[in-house]
Amino acid sequence: MRNISDIIEQYLKGILQDSTEGTVEIQRNDLADKFSCVPSQINYVISTRFTLEKGYLVESKRGGGGYIRIQRIELPKHTALHHHLHHSIGNFIDQTVAEGLIYQLEESRFLTTREACLMRAAISRECLNVKLPYRDELRARIMKAMLVSLLGK
Repeated sequence: MRNISDIIEQYLKGILQDSTEGTVEIQRNDLADKFSCVPSQINYVISTRFTLEKGYLVESKRGGGGYIRIQRIELPKHTALHHHLHHSIGNFIDQTVAEGLIYQLEESRFLTTREACLMRAAISRECLNVKLPYRDELRARIMKAMLVSLLGK
């Protein structure tokens, strides 16, 4: 059985997908009531699963009429994607940012689940057992090489 965080994440992704603007505005307390959880659980899901690295922009307004707005940021299309990735990766990339980029590419269906899993394994700090900053430089090179190969189809 999935945990409550997974259920909330899937619910929010579903409303985002159904949204014509690619944006959803929610009230944290209303969502907490809907899933019978504490509002901090909603904060946890949003802060860990809807990050900029994963392709989401989150804006919140506190107070009586407050809301949380989640917006999906689409990746550029094919030719612009190569430039975007080269710029995003740069000469160094840490594991969190790299995994977020892989997640975003998988969510946008530029990568299959299998390709994403292989990339995550190849760029993990366990696999790249060298000291910083060399590890982040090596990770960037590997990411670029794999993405050029995979997206150059």
